[in-house]
Amino acid sequence: MDWILIAKAVVLGVVEGITEFLPVSSTGHLILAGNLLDFNGSGAKTFLVVIQFGAILAVCWEYRRRIAGVVAGLLTDASARRFAINVVIATIPAVLLGMLFEAQIKRALFAPVPVAFALVMGGIVILWAQARERSRGETGASIGSLDELRPLDAFKVGCAQCCALIPGVSRSGSTIIGAMLLGVERRVATEFSFFLAIPIIVGATLYELVKHGHGALVGTGSVLTVGTVAAFVSAFVCVRWLLRYLATHDFTVFAWYRIAFGMLVLVIGYSGELDWRA
Repeated sequence: MDWILIAKAVVLGVVEGITEFLPVSSTGHLILAGNLLDFNGSGAKTFLVVIQFGAILAVCWEYRRRIAGVVAGLLTDASARRFAINVVIATIPAVLLGMLFEAQIKRALFAPVPVAFALVMGGIVILWAQARERSRGETGASIGSLDELRPLDAFKVGCAQCCALIPGVSRSGSTIIGAMLLGVERRVATEFSFFLAIPIIVGATLYELVKHGHGALVGTGSVLTVGTVAAFVSAFVCVRWLLRYLATHDFTVFAWYRIAFGMLVLVIGYSGELDWRA
């Protein structure tokens, strides 16, 4: 067993779990971490997609009662059907664009420098959205629960999620900020983002395993297992922490982190200390 490879899988799993549901871009951080750890190649890219399944399992466990209630009520409960339809509607735009442009996006943007630019720009957008939220005041949010979301609202959030196809933008960040700009309360926007992650990540995982299954294990099944477990544990802790944090804070700290981290990556890359552009 290659213990160095196992250690890299643990590190990447923890990075995935911590960043998947924060508005800081898990894909961007994984690309940067993989570059630093010399964890690259087609098999590695598949590994980075598949370990997201561990993170989404954490959300499924945290919201298991809500998910079970929706599934059980699909035939009898109008609110359960409406919620499920909203999730489907919000998922469609990103799925369609991802299928059309996946190869071009991976070829052109799965690199540290594009990720750094996306991190900085995303941070600026979050600061603007938070300033807009503060200007509206505490009563500015017009949608205070998931049950109040309309299909058109879900579609608009789904369109915002398409921005996350650019590595470094952040799937959770684009959906949360997109929902907030529509008047969705911050915690509700975050929870809807959690639920939207389920079909997106499960679908991406299955797609990668079917398309690139020969390279998904990066040489050994234990590597993928360890990375997935690490992602599950760290994501579970992060989701619970984030929900408590949002009770009294906004996303400003994550915006400044994105800007600072993105600028650091650019400085390091263009200083020649590390060959980020490779």
